[in-house]
Amino acid sequence: MRLQQLRYLSEIVRQNLNLSKAAERLHTSQPGISRQIQLLEEELGVTIFVRNGKRIVKLTLPGQAIVDIAEKMLRDADNLKQIGLEFSDTTSGELIIATTHTQARYALPPIIKRFTERYPKVKLILRQGSPTQISELVSSGEANLAIATEAIELFEELVMLPCYQWNRSIIVPPKHPLLKQQPVTLEAIALYPIITYDFAFTGRSKINQAFESKKLTPNVVLTAIDADVIKTYVELGLGIGILAKMAFDPRRDKPLRAIDAAHLFEASMTRIGISRNSYIRSYVYDFIEMFAPHLDQETVKAAMKSKHPISSRNAHE
Repeated sequence: MRLQQLRYLSEIVRQNLNLSKAAERLHTSQPGISRQIQLLEEELGVTIFVRNGKRIVKLTLPGQAIVDIAEKMLRDADNLKQIGLEFSDTTSGELIIATTHTQARYALPPIIKRFTERYPKVKLILRQGSPTQISELVSSGEANLAIATEAIELFEELVMLPCYQWNRSIIVPPKHPLLKQQPVTLEAIALYPIITYDFAFTGRSKINQAFESKKLTPNVVLTAIDADVIKTYVELGLGIGILAKMAFDPRRDKPLRAIDAAHLFEASMTRIGISRNSYIRSYVYDFIEMFAPHLDQETVKAAMKSKHPISSRNAHE
């Protein structure tokens, strides 16, 4: 049994049993992968996949158990490699951060600037997606950290580290009637076409819950994953925007006006998600503390050992 065979097995499952895609990701041939899986099955004495001709249909019952153990073995092998790197060279390596557009565009730039100045030899990679997608990237070992507001809590294998709370603004063109209303209400907002985040992104559930609590049905005419896209269409007059307060900059967004909506919606908590089974290098601890100063190395280590999530009481606003 070789680690390469386990990597092939893991990638096949990751690519939804598509051998062609797995071969492409692994930079090898489809027949080569098939042969290695057959050799693994012969060595273990069980069938890992149910096949229909040459096509893989599903995992067998023992196959699922084998995949679970293979994933753990691959994580452990990577952890051993990371330990070696940590003690041979503490200033170079790779940090893959999976995050949403809002975090990447508005929250992370000053942190990344500080981090790259301190660790110029660390290759930093940002991967953007929905909260579910980025949580899956960390869970599968394809990223070191997930930074998101939604969905991280759905992944039991991830340690959740509360970072900061945030709320929303209503974005409107100049001279919009809502600018004269003090304070703005959900009833007033519901009178206008609304442009906001896609349901899977950035605290959208809090927006829905607020309207539902008032038995209101918002007229959402357009959704997007990108706050800049939302602002563009508000500027074009398609509706009013609801987005994260951090995503509005009066200096850059001069054609628009922002109305504070913190009194209308429950605050959302941005969290960092880390795989409970991963080895964390020292520069990763430093990045976490730069992003959320209350999350020092000892706090993070304690959270990774604990079965209970960290309280959000100390997370800064």
